[in-house]
Amino acid sequence: MKRLAILGSTGSIGQQTLEIVRSFPDKFSVVGLAGGENTGLLAKQISQFQPQLVYSTSKLSLSNKAKFSPMEEIASHPEVDLVVIATSGKIGLTPTLAAIRASKKIALANKEILVMAGKIITAEAKRYRAQILPIDSEHSAIWQCLRGEKAKVAQLILTASGGPLYHYSPSQLAKVTAEEALQHPTWKMGRKVTIDSATLMNKGLEAIEAHWLFSIPFDKIEIAIHPQSIVHSLVEFADSSVKAQLSFPDMRLPIQYALSYPERLPNSKLPRLDLIQVNSLTFEPVNYSNFPCLELALDAGKKGGTYPAVLCAADEIAIELFLTGHTNFPGIAEIIAKTIKSHQGIVDPTLGEILAADAWGRETALKVAREESLCY
Repeated sequence: MKRLAILGSTGSIGQQTLEIVRSFPDKFSVVGLAGGENTGLLAKQISQFQPQLVYSTSKLSLSNKAKFSPMEEIASHPEVDLVVIATSGKIGLTPTLAAIRASKKIALANKEILVMAGKIITAEAKRYRAQILPIDSEHSAIWQCLRGEKAKVAQLILTASGGPLYHYSPSQLAKVTAEEALQHPTWKMGRKVTIDSATLMNKGLEAIEAHWLFSIPFDKIEIAIHPQSIVHSLVEFADSSVKAQLSFPDMRLPIQYALSYPERLPNSKLPRLDLIQVNSLTFEPVNYSNFPCLELALDAGKKGGTYPAVLCAADEIAIELFLTGHTNFPGIAEIIAKTIKSHQGIVDPTLGEILAADAWGRETALKVAREESLCY
């Protein structure tokens, strides 16, 4: 029986994690749950899973014996075996560090944690012998391909669906509505990550994550558009052989693999891949000119220091402006680019300096949007 803490339990990944827990009541139990503003859903989860520890960003009435606890306390609790970090943005940073310093196993779905503070996170994980298990389908695929391998890696190939707008022209992209951008063709995700997928920012963030997770330089990380989302990533080895992980596009599979590792559990609720029915798998080169967010992310990752934190902060602000109708789709990349351009980076920042860069990035992105007439 693995005892879990799930931070971000009311989000898309958190809810799917609890689906896996429901499927294996003899394998997993829930010690702690942390949710956001959806207190109604969190209350239902508490009632069903009876956690000892609970956290909410909004006021929540606790009718059972659960104790209201900070996320850092939940993540480092001695009765927790595995911490699922399914929060969005910087809010998951300090709980992740708390889990690492308590030498926990961590199933990581929060992109911004490694993007903002990859050097600190990986160094602390090594120091405290904490294991980070990736939940993102792309990183889970790489992880699975590398299992048992001692051969040198020639390159990692991250696949991207391309999102709902990949074949749009620049004139079409300028007219895209939030509703259109949220219609992802293959994945069901939260609003922020769905827009990141539409801009291809998501793939840039994943390249930064892969750099830290697998200690691979950026010049050995390639990206290919794969609309079917069946091949989740590939690894090329020194002898030119390539391994790939394939499955139906369903986040429950990489979530379950992270929870059950090193076991593979049969689950009749997960869809099976039928390649005959799929019929064909296609791959395309990346169109960087129409989707500049990808290159912005890769450049920030290569610069390192505080640049990735500013990238994430500006991205969050720009997406919120787009979703609320205050900027257009190309405006997302413009706001991010102008914010990063005005940043004076710190090469080897402390955690405090990373958080300060995040705050600066948010403030500057709003200022840029107003002053450059990118906000209306």
